[in-house]
Amino acid sequence: MAIFVYPTGDSSEAVSAAEFDSVLTDRVVWIDLLMGTPEEVAAIQKAFGIELPTREEMREIESTSRLYYEDGARFMTTSMLYSTESETPQSTEVSFVLVKRFMLTIRDVEPLSFRQTAQQFSKKVFATRDQVFIALIENIIDRQADLLERLSKETEELSQRIFNRGLSRAKESESDLRQAIFQLGRSGNLIARERDCIVSLSRLVQYAGHEDFDGSDEERTLPIYPRLKPISRDLQSLSEFAGFLSAKVSFMLDATLGLINIEQNAIVKIFSVAAVIFLPPTLVASIYGMNFRVLPEKDWDYGYPFSLVLMVISVLVPFLFCRRKGWL
Repeated sequence: MAIFVYPTGDSSEAVSAAEFDSVLTDRVVWIDLLMGTPEEVAAIQKAFGIELPTREEMREIESTSRLYYEDGARFMTTSMLYSTESETPQSTEVSFVLVKRFMLTIRDVEPLSFRQTAQQFSKKVFATRDQVFIALIENIIDRQADLLERLSKETEELSQRIFNRGLSRAKESESDLRQAIFQLGRSGNLIARERDCIVSLSRLVQYAGHEDFDGSDEERTLPIYPRLKPISRDLQSLSEFAGFLSAKVSFMLDATLGLINIEQNAIVKIFSVAAVIFLPPTLVASIYGMNFRVLPEKDWDYGYPFSLVLMVISVLVPFLFCRRKGWL
């Protein structure tokens, strides 16, 4: 699609593959390849003498395929979520290449964290490659944290709805619980994807902070490990919080399924008790409905009302017994 060049203290500029070499001035430290075409990829590879990872290589899950050093450059790929403020966040792979004094990013989407970093970068009079790299990582982490905070708030609101349903009728309550299961499933899926992204980003930060890689003398004299320590702690706290949310969602899902079973059992209990209550009058009606020739009450004038009274009593006695036991 385009190669974006970010000069220090200025706005970004989209350049073509043919004019890429001419824009690599001393003010440029960040080069952003968005949905790069083969011509644009070839121009960057020729300018820096490196081979960029393909989209298929970026999607590989092996650490050696995502984090490696080659031709004097560090290649680091991580998974990240974007569009976190929408109802359907998506995941993608982003590669960071630290080569000489430049930071090169390779991506296929436009996350908000990149736009925020570009705005910060355009206001600085001077910035180094490592400063831009750290600022971009921090903004990515902020976006991931925002998603976890939103999921935490939604989970808390859902918890209140699930466990505070005393005034709801059984039918409405069961409908709410079924809807809650779908919402919990969605939240659990997002949290799982977010944890994968946090783990991937943590590995990238750890690798970026290594001081024993075979880099140039210029890179060795400016280690960024001390500046990555706070970022590592932030990622650790996010990972722990994501684990807490995942456990909470699992608990709420189990509790919701348990509540649905309780309400279904209550309905079955009502039918079971009703069957027990109406069993005695059915027995009375069956006895007096027999067609035997000799039936003592057959010619009795009060036989019909007697049978009715007997059936009513046979209903009331089990009913009062079940009420006293708390079964109704």
